[in-house]
Amino acid sequence: MNPHTGTGPPPSTGDRAPNRPARTPPRPARLALRPPTFPPGPVCGAWWPRTDDLMTELPELTEAFDATRGRVSRMASHRDTWPTAPCDLPVPGHTVKAAWFASGFDPHMIRLFSYGVGRWDLLVVPPRTEAATAARLMAAAADPALHLTASELLAAERRLHAKDEAVREQGRMEQWEDEGGAPGRPWAPLSASTTVAVRDRPRRTGLPPAGPDPNRPLHNPSKQTP
Repeated sequence: MNPHTGTGPPPSTGDRAPNRPARTPPRPARLALRPPTFPPGPVCGAWWPRTDDLMTELPELTEAFDATRGRVSRMASHRDTWPTAPCDLPVPGHTVKAAWFASGFDPHMIRLFSYGVGRWDLLVVPPRTEAATAARLMAAAADPALHLTASELLAAERRLHAKDEAVREQGRMEQWEDEGGAPGRPWAPLSASTTVAVRDRPRRTGLPPAGPDPNRPLHNPSKQTP
């Protein structure tokens, strides 16, 4: 039936407007913050973006802050932290103004400013960090008992990683030796005091010495017996 006249066949399915794809909700930001009851330290927490594209990642971060800490209006970061340094960053509902520093600013930190609330300094965990390492960094940044800057947190994690790798390498060597992969006595080059000198000796071939034999009479053809 025609909806306008009340007569005629109903519209076919193909005449309906296509369904619009549902809008994908933004993913929650991977964020860890200090409890608000504790005084802020060098950092207030950590943020682990999924990529190094700030234009894509910042909306997720500001949405988390808009709901709990106040609307983010400005941000600041080091120029070397992100591949690009735009001055205006569009986020849902407004635009965030960005300030970029070439020195005097921790290259592993981002600073957020909110209307009438204050600022938050966050450790930026590199996007390609392994999950276990990122979890340790975020927990350390949100720990009120720690008072380390963003760069100091990353440096401490690198030292821990190097120590763990040394322990694993030692374990692999011990297992290799236990399985017979190494001799009982470690090999060492001969020292100068134990070096054996090899001297050339004349070879004996069994041939007579060169030259006339003194025990053999000389043959004189002029003194022949008649």
